[in-house]
Amino acid sequence: MSRPDVVIYHNPACGTSRDTLALLRDKGVEPTVVEYLKVGWTKEQLQDLAERSEGGIRGLLRDRGSRAAELGLTDPATSDEAILAAMILDPALVNRPIVATAKGAALCRPAERVVHLL
Repeated sequence: MSRPDVVIYHNPACGTSRDTLALLRDKGVEPTVVEYLKVGWTKEQLQDLAERSEGGIRGLLRDRGSRAAELGLTDPATSDEAILAAMILDPALVNRPIVATAKGAALCRPAERVVHLL
């Protein structure tokens, strides 16, 4: 069943992202798939996801395998605004996959975290 109210911000090169998408489909949910590395982010999107998920903007930051530390984004003194601006400029700084539903949003690492959003 197609569920336009379920959105996965997806990176097809990421195993966890692929696993999360497969888990959704196994549960009978066909989500809206947004390949954020292709389309990028808006400030409003990221703020909304941060507000609806645990951890805020910092909780969405991908530190492993990204330039986050090199850019000073993992420093506790770095403001959320600076992190947000960097994520908009470089979408790879956003961790994945993020799933959003009417119940909220979550970084689904591990993939099974998506179940509580359905």
